[in-house]
Amino acid sequence: MLPETDVARVKRWVAARNDDLPPRPDDVVRIELDIDPRALTAYECRPPWREDFGPEWSRTPIARFRYTQSRREWALYWADRHSRFHRYERVDPTPNVETLLAEVDADPTGIFWG
Repeated sequence: MLPETDVARVKRWVAARNDDLPPRPDDVVRIELDIDPRALTAYECRPPWREDFGPEWSRTPIARFRYTQSRREWALYWADRHSRFHRYERVDPTPNVETLLAEVDADPTGIFWG
């Protein structure tokens, strides 16, 4: 089970990222968060751009925050062009999820926000 306070921190971070996006209609881009029993995954979501692709929004993974309960630590992962996740080696696993959020915001390698 994920720590509720950390989940709330990541939800606030996602809301802040959405608030920081340039003024635009809400149907242009948004950041979403998926929650599963061991991880939180942030996605950039965009509306369909071609009718023949259907009505579904596209979802591109930004980052995954994986929790290891036995160590009470969060680890940061990045997604390659095939949406496969790999451990982000520049920051060690930490009990403080805010450290990982700050790294995603800073994005010193350009791997999260491009």
